[in-house]
Amino acid sequence: MKGKNWSALVVVVVMLTVALSGCVTPSAPAQPAAPKLPESIVIGSLEPLTGAHAVFGTEAKIGTEIAVDHINAAGGIKSLNGLKLKLVTEDAGENADSAKLGAESIISKHHPVAILGLYISRMTIAASEVTEREKVILVADALVDSVTTSGRQYLFRPAPKASQHGASAVQFVVDSAKKAGLDFTKVAILNEDSSFGRSNATGAMDAALNNGLTIVYQKEYPYDITDASSIVADIAAAKADFVVHCPYFTDAILFAKTFRETGNIPKFIVGMGASGYTDPESIQALGETAEYYANTFSYNPAKKTPQNEKFVADFKAKTGHIPTEAAGMNYYAAWVLKEALELSGQMFPTDPLNPDNLRQAFLKLDLTSGPAVETYPGDHIAFTPTGDNPDAKAVVLQVIKGEPRIVWPLEDAEVEAIFPRPDATR
Repeated sequence: MKGKNWSALVVVVVMLTVALSGCVTPSAPAQPAAPKLPESIVIGSLEPLTGAHAVFGTEAKIGTEIAVDHINAAGGIKSLNGLKLKLVTEDAGENADSAKLGAESIISKHHPVAILGLYISRMTIAASEVTEREKVILVADALVDSVTTSGRQYLFRPAPKASQHGASAVQFVVDSAKKAGLDFTKVAILNEDSSFGRSNATGAMDAALNNGLTIVYQKEYPYDITDASSIVADIAAAKADFVVHCPYFTDAILFAKTFRETGNIPKFIVGMGASGYTDPESIQALGETAEYYANTFSYNPAKKTPQNEKFVADFKAKTGHIPTEAAGMNYYAAWVLKEALELSGQMFPTDPLNPDNLRQAFLKLDLTSGPAVETYPGDHIAFTPTGDNPDAKAVVLQVIKGEPRIVWPLEDAEVEAIFPRPDATR
């Protein structure tokens, strides 16, 4: 075939190709594969349920249980087709070794996507070695500052850290004294000898110096102290206007009784770090001696929101008292986890439960409303790369007529603080 005939044939072939291409339906774009989801999302509660710290762990567990019930009743994880949460629990014991074993046990038996716990900071740091290795998100309710400074990638802490509790305790007294027109310039700072106590005390000392106060006495004592009389006498000799104290449980009771028995009651005593003085067990153990004691908290049981009022009512129906700090922290922590799961389902629809994807969802959270914020002492929940919430906030409760009541910040107070102590002896 030559010349014009060959050229004509090429033109015909091209025209036929173009015509035929117009008749072919283009293939649809590939759809992402549906996520492979379990029947429920397993999350863990790892708290000290036996031993010296069980008073905190038991309350924390109850707070988590109520949160899971509320989340499931509200429709579960809606971005994951309403998938429900399934809570599994494990005892963390009372030391770092038992906490590690607890973390290994709950992960190997149940494979949770996240764990809430462990309240005691040294136990949290130990358990986080396991959760980090296994890439399991740990939503921590421990307060020591160093919990989030060791480079953990899968650890998040919504609550305020210990140094912020110490600073809040001092600021509460400064604000209260100013409101009452009183001159409180001399402070004594006490703490039990753990990293928790030191973190609180560091925050208190910084706040005292920033407010122009004079630290006339500072003491770190053994956690298992049995006689506080010499310390109380030294505080009296130093002529401190008020005491800022970080105890746990038994030492708080010991100091409160010693202040009363020796007749050396300063103008005010405030606890920092949410342990001792204002929790139900302390009030019961101290009786009338608990009156007027105050303590910082990472949870506000008096916050006037529908979700918080629902939680308080359900917790009180179950236990007979309002939620403690441990219970409140885990209640809002569970809702924070719920929001992260929702966001992971939106951001990573094909693999929402992958630990790295869930971690990214935590880092993208920017919560200003919803159940998590309604039960949080502040108004904003987000996370830095280290896992802390930069807008975390502590409140102060005071025992008034046998009941712990929110008295600070002043704008959040349900009642006015009784300040100074009417029973002060110096």
